[in-house]
Amino acid sequence: MSHRQILADWPTEERSARAVQDELRARVVLDEPGPPPGTGFVTGVDVAYDDECDLVAAAAVVLDAATLDVVEESTAVGRISFPYVPGLLAFREIPTVVAALEGLDSRPGLVVCDGYGLAHPRRFGLASHLGVLTGLPTIGVAKNPFTFTYEEPAAPRGSTAPLLDGDEEVGRALRTRDGVKPVYVSVGHRTSLETACAHTLSLTPNYRQPETTRRADALCRRALAEAQEDATRA
Repeated sequence: MSHRQILADWPTEERSARAVQDELRARVVLDEPGPPPGTGFVTGVDVAYDDECDLVAAAAVVLDAATLDVVEESTAVGRISFPYVPGLLAFREIPTVVAALEGLDSRPGLVVCDGYGLAHPRRFGLASHLGVLTGLPTIGVAKNPFTFTYEEPAAPRGSTAPLLDGDEEVGRALRTRDGVKPVYVSVGHRTSLETACAHTLSLTPNYRQPETTRRADALCRRALAEAQEDATRA
């Protein structure tokens, strides 16, 4: 689905957004393993906001999954299209993220989101929403566990512990550095939790956060700063 198609029917208030979540959640594909780690391309997406200027900047950074070298970058800047509502943050971000993805010449491969997929109170976070709309395999790698509980994984890199909502495993706490706070991995669309964790480890050779997220974060912040300068001059 294109950026233009998405904006044509994009909800602007909470009730209609929740109805869209309910409709699209049924389309999440959970029975595919996903692309194998370390092969092909993998793409990070991230956003930065300026609520005062009503601006959102998104970045998509394609990496060679084997070397983690940057293959291609794309940014997009738009207007914030939805109010801040916990659990509905995807509605603020996805139109501009899709625009950034459309600016790529490369096929994205697996898309890594700085946020949640199934590890979401309504089981439909940004990674799931983006995956359903684009058809791309997606995962969420978040810095915080949202409202879910978990036992601390063992200290060595690669250790995991279930991220739980009651008895339901919605993701995993994954240690990407020895003795460092874990990240929180969940399936978005068209991949498995095992594959999602394996990709996350492949993308974290030196830091807690995946290289996809680190590079997309820096790029969207630069794009936002440039947009802020343009708005000031205007």
